[in-house]
Amino acid sequence: RLYQISFEMPTCGKESEARTLYLVGDFSAPAEFFVTLGVFSFLYSMAALVLYLRFHSLYTENTKLPFTDFCVTVCFAFFWLVAAAAWGKGLSDVKAATRPSTLISAIGVCQDEEVTCNAGTTPAMGLANISVVR
Repeated sequence: RLYQISFEMPTCGKESEARTLYLVGDFSAPAEFFVTLGVFSFLYSMAALVLYLRFHSLYTENTKLPFTDFCVTVCFAFFWLVAAAAWGKGLSDVKAATRPSTLISAIGVCQDEEVTCNAGTTPAMGLANISVVR
């Protein structure tokens, strides 16, 4: 939800007060899908672990239970792949929306020819990249 993040823009004019701008974009859906699927996968794996260890005889005697477990695991694997791809796309969109050149181009003062605007630092996205790899 980048639209909730504000930053101050200098006016460089007669007004000494800075204007407040907001980032553009809402990329929360892929992140929420990724996290929700991760939580459900964890809960299912804990339930399956209890079933395997505590109720092993029930698992071996019932022929439908192993097949159901296999089908649920395949579904989780497929949705995990989809969620990782969605979060990867969401992260690339977040990077594009927060790129310093994109932010500078949104500031009206920086469009004047006699004004030079530059970003103080570039954002560190290393940990965000690692979250997609996981």
